[in-house]
Parts: sequence; structure tokens; C-alpha cells
Amino acid sequence: MTNSYSSLIHNFIGEEIAALNNVNEKSENEFDPIVDELLNIKGKLIFMGVGKSGLIGRKLAATFSSTGTPSFFVHATESVHGDLGMIEENDTVILISNSGETKEIIAPIKSLNTIGSKTIAFTGNPESTLAKLCDLTLTIHVNKEADKLNLAPTNSSTAVLVVGDAIACTLSELKGFSKDDFATFHPGGALGKKLLSTK
Repeated sequence: MTNSYSSLIHNFIGEEIAALNNVNEKSENEFDPIVDELLNIKGKLIFMGVGKSGLIGRKLAATFSSTGTPSFFVHATESVHGDLGMIEENDTVILISNSGETKEIIAPIKSLNTIGSKTIAFTGNPESTLAKLCDLTLTIHVNKEADKLNLAPTNSSTAVLVVGDAIACTLSELKGFSKDDFATFHPGGALGKKLLSTK
């Protein structure tokens, strides 16, 4: 085959990089209260979402947990069918939705308020229902998605993942999380083998 698809691939990669640069410029003023809340959390950190946002939430919960901030994921739909019982008063819940209008992600908020947990919206729309109902909001807005149809969660989901990773790394550094700590939480795989061999 003589045709190369690299130009298309590079174009889509460029779209996502541009979206990240835009988010980096516009979210700055909202970072501090979010980090303060997560740094001083008295309970657990829970991520909640559905669809692609749910998949990003699962990954972020894993990253936060392995870098010193105990976390887990609760599917928003399952939350209102009993899984809210996992959440307690001193917990903080990060609810992820690009539109901020997804009905499944809005449904648990009333119960979360009754429980007394803190709520944080990760959304692309600071005027959304989700943003208005949560205690804190982090706006992670992208102008468009990377795909030709401007429909598939691409730029938006990547932006949430990268911002979430950055917050996890920030908390890890502020807590003085060490290689020994990482080895304790991650003894398996090539990473665990490398870390444990140097202890």
C-alpha cells in the first residue's frame, strides 16, 4: 500500500494537543480550591461518571490511588440503585460530565447532599446543571472534538484525563509521596520489580 495515513493521524494528534493547551490557559483560577479540598480530605475520594466519562473516572481513581490519594470509582447509574451506600459524610465525590447535563450524573447529587459528602464537578460547561449543583467546579472546556463529526468524546475526554493526572501528581508531590510508598502500592509488574529491587 502506497498511501500513508500519517498525515491524518498527526492532524488528530495536533487537535488534541491544541485542546490541551487551551484548557491549560483557561482553568488556572479554579485549580487552587480543588487542590485544597483534595489535600485536606477527611474521608475517601470517589469518581463518578457514565460512558466515556465513566471510563476516564475509573482510570483517574486508579491513578490517584497509586500516587497516595485513596480513591475508587462508582458508576453514576449504579449509584442510585444502592451503590450510594459506599459513600459517607466525609467523602468527596468528583462527578465527570462534559455537558454537565447528563441525567445519570445529576441524579445522585440530591442524595450526596443528604449524605453530607462534598461534590466537585469536572465539566466543560460552567453554567450547566451539574456545575450549579456541586460545591466546587473545575471547568475543563474544549472548543471541539477531534473527530470529523465533532461528536465522539476525544478532545474532551483526553483533557479530563490529563488535568486529572496533573492534579493527582500535584497532590502526590505536596504529600511527599516517595518511591517506597509507590512500591508498597504497586509491587506487581515491571514497575514493582524495578522499585523493589532498589530497596
